[in-house]
Amino acid sequence: MERVWGAGAVLVVLVALGAPPAAGEDLSGVFQEMGKIECYFINGTEQVRYVEKYIYNRQQYAHFDSDVGIYVGDTRYGEFQARHWNSQQDVLEYKRAEVDRLCRHNYKVFTPFLVNRRVPPSVSVSLVPSSSQPGPGRLLCSVMDFYPAPVQVRWFQDGQELPEHVVATDVVPNGDWTYQVLVMLEIPPRRGVTYTCQVEHVSLEHPLSRHWEMPQDTVHSKILVGVGGFVLGFIFLALGLGFYLQEKSS
Repeated sequence: MERVWGAGAVLVVLVALGAPPAAGEDLSGVFQEMGKIECYFINGTEQVRYVEKYIYNRQQYAHFDSDVGIYVGDTRYGEFQARHWNSQQDVLEYKRAEVDRLCRHNYKVFTPFLVNRRVPPSVSVSLVPSSSQPGPGRLLCSVMDFYPAPVQVRWFQDGQELPEHVVATDVVPNGDWTYQVLVMLEIPPRRGVTYTCQVEHVSLEHPLSRHWEMPQDTVHSKILVGVGGFVLGFIFLALGLGFYLQEKSS
């Protein structure tokens, strides 16, 4: 498994001025010089790669790759600059040592709360109205507050997976080192059918499932309640009338 860490970046903005601008006068130019450092990890620290990129006005002109061991130019100016850096043995030795000094060292520092961090998701299923399509609405599975980002969400109908009728948002960061994703079942739910949202995540020992069924029809339920009340009332009336006739005859 490959992981990429942006270990750091340095940004320098140079403003080219012939003289201090007068009030309301535009600057003559803005130039951006940026350095970007990346660490690549495969199987922990079994294979580590250090890459340092040099970028001018969004164009990479040179880079150092620990797998290569020297600077490489990506433009004509970058080739000139790479030759200059490669001619300095002390600079090359310093950059080659960054694999251990920067990448491997920081991997050990950040592993407890980055690589090994696990936050299980909370999962809920709700019926949301559909403004564009007729029917009772659509089922939405909300998978919230999990880490790391990779997650698998599947919909089932009476135990049968429905892969063709599912639409999902991107996995969205919450800004607090957790993520969320919404997954909707596009077909309208039917009465008497059980729908299941199943979530698989590295933080869970077993898939987490949430079931949903269409509630009974409200009008039908009211009729049943009314009939039941009528029958119950008739029974109490019959008992009361029986006690009354019994007392009157005695």
